[in-house]
Amino acid sequence: MNENRSAISPPAIYRLLIVRLGAMGDIIHTLPAVTALRRALPNAEFGWVVEERWAELLCTLATTRSGPRSLQRPLVERIHAVNTYRWRKSMLSPQTMREIAAAVSVLRAPKYEVAIDFQGAVRSALIARWSGAEVIYGAAQPREKLATMFYTRTVIAQGKHVIEQNISLVEAVAERSFQIPQAEFPHDDGADQEIDRRLQERNIKDFVILNPGAGWGAKRWPEDRYGEVARELAKTGISILINFGPNEADLARKVEEASGGEAKGMECSLSQLIALTRRTRLLIGGDTGPLHLAAALNIPVVAIFGPTDPARNGPFTDKKVVLRSSSSITSHARHAQPEEGLLQITPGEVIAAARQLLGSSIG
Repeated sequence: MNENRSAISPPAIYRLLIVRLGAMGDIIHTLPAVTALRRALPNAEFGWVVEERWAELLCTLATTRSGPRSLQRPLVERIHAVNTYRWRKSMLSPQTMREIAAAVSVLRAPKYEVAIDFQGAVRSALIARWSGAEVIYGAAQPREKLATMFYTRTVIAQGKHVIEQNISLVEAVAERSFQIPQAEFPHDDGADQEIDRRLQERNIKDFVILNPGAGWGAKRWPEDRYGEVARELAKTGISILINFGPNEADLARKVEEASGGEAKGMECSLSQLIALTRRTRLLIGGDTGPLHLAAALNIPVVAIFGPTDPARNGPFTDKKVVLRSSSSITSHARHAQPEEGLLQITPGEVIAAARQLLGSSIG
């Protein structure tokens, strides 16, 4: 049963705040719920509090962060970008206190009536409270139990996958059930043009993306195995690109070397990665943001899972092959070395899965 400590009916919601700070995959897993709620409340003004580094998932760089919605900012009227990582490093410094005070002032200005904390952490729940919203929704069993101190309504999450759980949260807000829609992402013409230019420059038409990075080492399949997959797939005539983010240039270089030069790195901004992913035939990677981006864009994926549970965190699409050893044990411990079960997955299994998804159009 949901706990209700104050009441506001859906037709009375004119200004609503989403709180999901990060990370990339978690924001992507929140987008279908916000898309569904957006359609249910077309006249409401939505704001979203997000870490600065992930704001591009909601709004293109060249677009203002407040104003009427557009293809460049399709879901929300306002974006409140914060940097809680920096704040936590020097919480008591005068500079941090000034930044927090300024952020709270801007957050309160729209006078949000309802806030929804999708993150379930103390810091995200506190930000929801700082907004001044009268009604604050959150999960009855959030990631950090103390977060419930800041909620006025708690919702028992339904469903196995986190996307289903997020949908159940907005169903409580809208007081109706939803079909899970495809997530909406910004369209950046400049990023589209840049990616087309890069692909044309390299004479690339059909290609597969390898994404060897992951949030921590236990989820990271070895570089030499990605290289072996690249060498084999390249024999079919398809091009192989390696996506890598900040601080992953060395990782991409190791995959390039292991592939014998068959795979080539392509560093992208978030907007460029969205554009690149829209154009790929297939993405191969572990439990990380770019994999979930591809799934959300309806691009086939080969998902290489180890310590995290694909039933809860896996790619939410029919166009997938998920590989996970029966010996893997679900854990979010941030170990530096690949999990033992992850190492049971062979390049041959990944190659076979890729061929299955690519179909008869490759050799």
